[in-house]
Amino acid sequence: MSGSHKIANGWTRFQNRLYARLSQRQKSVRGFVSQPEPRTVGSFARGRQLVAGNLLFAGYLVESPTISLWEVAAPNAAFEDERQGFAWLDDLAAVGDARAREKAQNWLWGWIEMHGKGRGPGWSPELAGRRVIRWINHALFLLRGAEPEQSRAFFRSLAQQTWFLSKRWSVAQPGLCRFEALTGLIYAGLALEGLEEWADPAVRALARDCENQIDKEGGLPTRNPEELLEVFTLLNWAAAALHEAGRGAPHAHTAAIERIAPTLRALRHADGQLARFHGGGRGLEGRLDHALAASGVKPAHAEGLSMGYARLSAGRTSVIIDASPPPRGEVSYNAHASTLAFELTSGRRPLIVNCGSGSSFGLEWRRAGRATPSHSTLCLDGYSSARLGDPEKESEREALIDGPSQVPVETSETLESSRFQGGHDGFVRIYGLTHARTLDLSHDGRGLTGEDMLLAMDDAAKRRFDNAMDASVLSGVGFDIRLHLHPEVDAAVDLGGTAVSMALKSGEIWVFRHDGKYKLSLEPSVYLEKTRLKPRATKQIVLSGRAMEYATRIRWTLSKAQDTAIAIRDLNRDEPEFD
Repeated sequence: MSGSHKIANGWTRFQNRLYARLSQRQKSVRGFVSQPEPRTVGSFARGRQLVAGNLLFAGYLVESPTISLWEVAAPNAAFEDERQGFAWLDDLAAVGDARAREKAQNWLWGWIEMHGKGRGPGWSPELAGRRVIRWINHALFLLRGAEPEQSRAFFRSLAQQTWFLSKRWSVAQPGLCRFEALTGLIYAGLALEGLEEWADPAVRALARDCENQIDKEGGLPTRNPEELLEVFTLLNWAAAALHEAGRGAPHAHTAAIERIAPTLRALRHADGQLARFHGGGRGLEGRLDHALAASGVKPAHAEGLSMGYARLSAGRTSVIIDASPPPRGEVSYNAHASTLAFELTSGRRPLIVNCGSGSSFGLEWRRAGRATPSHSTLCLDGYSSARLGDPEKESEREALIDGPSQVPVETSETLESSRFQGGHDGFVRIYGLTHARTLDLSHDGRGLTGEDMLLAMDDAAKRRFDNAMDASVLSGVGFDIRLHLHPEVDAAVDLGGTAVSMALKSGEIWVFRHDGKYKLSLEPSVYLEKTRLKPRATKQIVLSGRAMEYATRIRWTLSKAQDTAIAIRDLNRDEPEFD
């Protein structure tokens, strides 16, 4: 990271601390303009774990049944951010009983005592915005049975944090962080008596960011589906707060909601969860459908790509494909080398997945999760279609570089299937080979036919391929087509090593077959989830071979077994657990 950037970041942190201290001069407010309505949706299971003293933040579990949340030593910055943001309050409110309320109240007033005077790491615009939203959402839950002095401390701290937001929202990073800060300021300004004047500039700023950060197709520059859902949810909350205050949201604000809704629907798998790409997870259970319903935007068919993703769906099956170049520059710090990777879900059961973001398991897992071999696509000799640049600072923020620049795609309908065709040039610079992929999903959703090709497209590409051949002593360029399986899929090599059968918990059986030219194996893999303590073991189908010519074609199929029923009643419930 350049010296000027370090100085700028240091100055920002200093200014945040200064304004946090200055916020203590602000007068308290007497109460709310109207009774707050909770909008956030928490997890009952996570709430029960918190009540029991099991603190799971950012992939770390701390067992603390008696010690206050704020006395626990944070193992890393992500853990600290999660507890400072108070999103865990949603989970305690989801439980809602006396023990959960007592825990929430103790932690709330513990924060006010320890950090409320402008001290500690929680005084950044995005964390203050996230925290203020939760405090207001769950005010009735928090204040029930509270002493008058506790209530006064609550409102005094809210007023101080709102003033801080009014002064510091502009230094939040554009994107999700800025949306959190502005939504928190709008929320508080409209909810608290006498603070409406602080909401007005935030309403205008939020409208500007909707125009600048949400593109015409309803996507974000980061191309992170879960981040888009979070932004969409914040915009819904801000619009609802303005409506309840008797004010309409600006046109740019409502237009952004209308653009994002069809994009999120396109990124929604058949089980109601998000596709996992570019650092995003599947989203909290029910969050996506709840946000889409709250938006009031009627379902509409999205034409073309949605935030750079293509979607095929039929029957009970959804296929979502990364069909664009990866993000670049400052928006690529969480981006993955996943071009032409896909995920497939059948009914309520994910089948083909990407490994996901390993950021909560440390730097090495984070890097591994971003590499092409961690995605359901083709890679050459373990080489990624995009590379990680040099870290920009001690926190190891690495941009994605040398990624594909040309990703032509086309979707069409045939008599028997929905077809995706795409290609990328991420391997051309080193190997001279373009990866082209065709996926055909049958109209009944029972079969996916795939074809992967490696092509030397012009004379320059052929010379690079010849050089690669010479370097391998004419043994060819090795390739692997990897299809990572969800951990709940029971897979086994079948038919004398020519196929892989996969059993889903719903009772469905899927079978992978290929044209017999290459080596098929079932190898270990991992499934990375930020809500887990460690990576989950799973398996991956690997089809391996060597490219010996200027054109190499690999054909494969993924289809339901013939005796699998057209419709299966899937009643098994998956309860969240810690492991």
